[in-house]
Amino acid sequence: MKRLPALLSGLLLALPLLALAVDADALRAGIEKQTDPDAKGLAIARAADAYDAGFGDIRADMEMILYDRKGRESRRQLRTRILEVQGDGDKSMSIFDAPRDVKGTAMLTWSHGVKPDDQWLYLPALKRVKRINSRNKSGPFMGSEFAYEDLGSQEVEKYHHRWLRDEPCGEGLQCWVLEQRPQYKYSGYTRRLVWIDKQHFRPMKVEFYDRKNSLLKTLTYHDYRRYEGHWWRPGRMEMVNHQNGKRTVLIWKNYRFHTGLKDSDFRKNRLKSLK
Repeated sequence: MKRLPALLSGLLLALPLLALAVDADALRAGIEKQTDPDAKGLAIARAADAYDAGFGDIRADMEMILYDRKGRESRRQLRTRILEVQGDGDKSMSIFDAPRDVKGTAMLTWSHGVKPDDQWLYLPALKRVKRINSRNKSGPFMGSEFAYEDLGSQEVEKYHHRWLRDEPCGEGLQCWVLEQRPQYKYSGYTRRLVWIDKQHFRPMKVEFYDRKNSLLKTLTYHDYRRYEGHWWRPGRMEMVNHQNGKRTVLIWKNYRFHTGLKDSDFRKNRLKSLK
């Protein structure tokens, strides 16, 4: 099950209506009873996880816009598929449709908890599937400001969570601010600060700190819309790299829920035959 999504957040086929039964007021009340910062941070992360559960699978279209430090841009068109997995992390797949030089490139991610995610990249020019080594997951994905480790669903177990404070976070919203320290090997980050909307348990902003504990990147979420009466998804995400002056914008379109995706749609051998 995915929580606090990054790029592909990415997604309980067996329990498709679970999220609709979650009592948001009860979740918030349970959080506010916590006085220890670590216990409160974990309670917030678990509540966000529970609130977003139950969407089963998602298909969406995406435009990725890469900006260099001088503001020059290049655009890429992708399709994304996400499968929510009971008892483990989500599975996701992204397929590039344009421009021509990246068409057919595909990325498959099986997210896990503390165990390293499994990731494969299909390169059509070489007609081969390349496994992404866990030691290299802090590297950039397809020239963007998103790292490979940003692509997996952000499972609660991946981090040590600590509540830092409450503060306004735009548009009249109040957010909890959490510090999350990776519990998995080979992360490129020492910690993340995450702003979570108290009303709908949505991530609004994430700050990423590098191995020297300097601010590296900031991810912001914009233009949220509610789908099927419950699930909130952003229309735009922007990752700004403060150290190299570059940024990547993701424009999300055509979200479709419960489309019938199956586990067999996310096997490694499917990468070479995608359409």
